[in-house]
Amino acid sequence: MVWIRRVRTASGATAVQIAESVAGRRRIVRHVGSARDEVELGLLIEEANRLLADDQQGILDLGITPAAAKVTMVQPSPPPSQPGLFADKPAGASSRQMVSRPRVLKTSSGLLYDALAGVYDSLGFDVVDDEVFRDLVIARVVEPTSLLDVDRVLAEMGRVSASLSTRKRTLRRAQAGTYRDQIATACFNHALTSGDVSLCLYDVTTLYFEAEKEDDLRKVGYSKERRVDPQIVVGLLVDREGFPLEIGCWEGNKAEKLTILPIIKQFAARHELSDFVVVADAGMLSASNLADLDEAGFRFIVGSRTTKAPVDLESHFRWHGDAFTNGQVIDTITPKTQRAGASAASNPKVRAEPTWDATKHPSSWRAVWAYSTKRWVRDNKTLTLQENRAREVVAGEKAARTPRFVKTSNGSRTLDEASLARARRLAGLKGYVTNIDATVMPAAEVIGSYHDLWHVEQSFRMSKTDLRARPMFARTRDAIEAHLTIVFTALAISRTAQDRTGLSLRRVLRTLKPIRSATVEINGITTTIPPGLSPDEQALLNALQDQAARH
Repeated sequence: MVWIRRVRTASGATAVQIAESVAGRRRIVRHVGSARDEVELGLLIEEANRLLADDQQGILDLGITPAAAKVTMVQPSPPPSQPGLFADKPAGASSRQMVSRPRVLKTSSGLLYDALAGVYDSLGFDVVDDEVFRDLVIARVVEPTSLLDVDRVLAEMGRVSASLSTRKRTLRRAQAGTYRDQIATACFNHALTSGDVSLCLYDVTTLYFEAEKEDDLRKVGYSKERRVDPQIVVGLLVDREGFPLEIGCWEGNKAEKLTILPIIKQFAARHELSDFVVVADAGMLSASNLADLDEAGFRFIVGSRTTKAPVDLESHFRWHGDAFTNGQVIDTITPKTQRAGASAASNPKVRAEPTWDATKHPSSWRAVWAYSTKRWVRDNKTLTLQENRAREVVAGEKAARTPRFVKTSNGSRTLDEASLARARRLAGLKGYVTNIDATVMPAAEVIGSYHDLWHVEQSFRMSKTDLRARPMFARTRDAIEAHLTIVFTALAISRTAQDRTGLSLRRVLRTLKPIRSATVEINGITTTIPPGLSPDEQALLNALQDQAARH
């Protein structure tokens, strides 16, 4: 006699074995495996049935004694821990009739959702007690799409999405409530504990709309992409690693330089800060901007325009000519305004550059200029292209709007040789303006801090590409603001996933999305079987769970 035997092991599992009895002596023919639950037990018995069938058909030789192979039966009583899974059968009954084949009901990327939800909670975003909001944020990270299509994205991750009307109500709550305030506070606390908020980076971008008419928010304004569509201006404040801290939205025709002070004051008031450094590019460089930041007690580092170099470096040009060495840094002063007078600039009669002091130089800011051979090569290449274009326009070989280095006089165009020579003289120079004393921050640190701006530029790129921040389906101000709150939250999760794993967001999603769990039905019991993980996949999940990681 041959039967499928189930035995409780010392570890509490149920072992499934194929056994035989010949002349009163019992022998284990094959150990099939050990099960921890009913579904695993059913699968193992199904496997045992298959082995017995293959043996009887000669496909597989289990080594069963011929005399015992005449009758096959199942052990009459199941283990106590598995009541009712397999009904008792009389001797000689077919074991294949006693176990139904497992049926896969669905598969999903639940592991991906759980991993991102873990990052969401670890950042403290669960302070927003709204499960639908969390689903919308995670869906934005995985596959940015319309509010209508979110249910498909969530279903792929094994989530049952709320109804469309509920999702719309969630967006209204996000705008009417304090969702953005809570998320921004959680972001600050995370950055404070895992990084440094003494220096923040600020930049702006524009998001356009394919709309025919303007409204109170969506207006035609300056666009780096030279679009004439209505747009909005979005400002983003991040820490020195690019982790988002604050986001703001303004009318599309608002000047970029007018956005920095409101968002800095909002950030400082929210977290009761009085002393930190804000870094911004030359677009924020205006006399009133810098004066307002200084008066409010904020320290700043902004990029200077190359056109200011002749005044700032007048002493250098007099004593050293146009000679610069690679890596040379000149720490001097620059007038706060054009009307500040000669006393606000360096004295060309004195060879040594002045050391900026807020008390001694009330009409000046500190200016740091650096020269790079690599930048000189790049600048000269650009200038040559611009010169060639200008010559083509002057010669009538190319019709175009008046380009750089072309001047028009009495209806005729000529090459502006003086401007071109002046530009080539300043090639390779980059300037920085700050109100931080040299004893507090050396020139090299000023330069290095400014160059961290690539982090905020990277965050903007991630928002525009990976998260598709442009609110294509939002029309009203409230809807746009709610959309930006979701994008802001998704950006924090995305940056954290990248920091913890050392991989791009796209690579993280490409690795985890194909890992699918299966929902299986067997003998009327439905359960979800987790996926098997490779060592690399497990390492990636472990990295996402590591709250201490910050690259």
